[in-house]
Amino acid sequence: MSTASNSVIQAVPYPDSSSMNGALYRGVERTARKPERTESSFLDTIVGRHGSLRSILNQSEAVAGTNATVLITGETGTGKEVIARAIHELSPRRNQNLVKVNCAAMPAGLLESELFGHERGAFTGAVNSHVGRFGVADRGTLFLDEIGDMPLELQPKLLRVLQEREFEAVGSTRTTRVDVRVVAATNQDLKQMVRDREFREDLYYRLNAFPIYLPPLRERKADIPELVEHFVQQFADSMDKTIETIPEETMRALVRHHWPGNIRELQNYIARGVILSNDGIFEPGPLERYEPPEPEIANPTLEDKVRREILVACQRANWKLGGPRGAAARLGLKRTTLFYKMKRLGVAPPADHWQD
Repeated sequence: MSTASNSVIQAVPYPDSSSMNGALYRGVERTARKPERTESSFLDTIVGRHGSLRSILNQSEAVAGTNATVLITGETGTGKEVIARAIHELSPRRNQNLVKVNCAAMPAGLLESELFGHERGAFTGAVNSHVGRFGVADRGTLFLDEIGDMPLELQPKLLRVLQEREFEAVGSTRTTRVDVRVVAATNQDLKQMVRDREFREDLYYRLNAFPIYLPPLRERKADIPELVEHFVQQFADSMDKTIETIPEETMRALVRHHWPGNIRELQNYIARGVILSNDGIFEPGPLERYEPPEPEIANPTLEDKVRREILVACQRANWKLGGPRGAAARLGLKRTTLFYKMKRLGVAPPADHWQD
């Protein structure tokens, strides 16, 4: 069997609710897929559908019935794969396969074979022919995650299959035609990558036919209480625990938190909190302190570079200056020298830290 089949998301079941793929979903059990349209029942499984996600789901529903290529952008952990699945589930292709490819998860030399397949003997080790992901996704949907990590040399072949709906497998002269709907996602700035000549401009515009932007969780604070309640119940059930109360003070702290890792970070934090909780009360550990990154300086001076280097070393040492693992040792400086440089350059620890 082709290894591509391992990444096929079959049409009948919903994703496992314990995985990130189900991070925005409520747990529902399905036994069979009905032939009629299932928009309402599918959207009912998405947490936050009545909040800030409403406009995004409206966009997803609008484009789902077409064959337009969709580009989903947003920070890591915002649920881009969930929106890709929503587009597939709401489309006429919902009874066919949804196939996922993470373009950053495999070496460049193997990605072409995984996408387009190869013939026996096409390269060393190719002892059998292999059907690529485009072949497996024929008449269905192909989700290209981390599209910004696709090698430049492979991008023209992807552009061709998007335009012409045809390709040749590695080592083959036979042209294969496919009917595949492509949804791509990235957390990178593809426009900037085009300017830096790290991504093809023509491919960018082909992928960007229908863009959907997912805001970070810090801009969706109204959705956090519902997500927290969902994850607490989900993990409590999986761990055979009963949690009946989430203290108001705990919920307020979760809503105030920055969540740089977005929904994925929130999900993992809730899982740890459920493990630590007893007596029916959700009592998680302390939240990780957030230190916003310094803004990038367009033309940094030598002083700017030194200040940045000192700041990074201090943060990695948890603002401990002395000792074998302190910031001074990391920089190869004496503690007194580092202290003097910090004072001169205006580098100071957060209010809740003490230097030592």
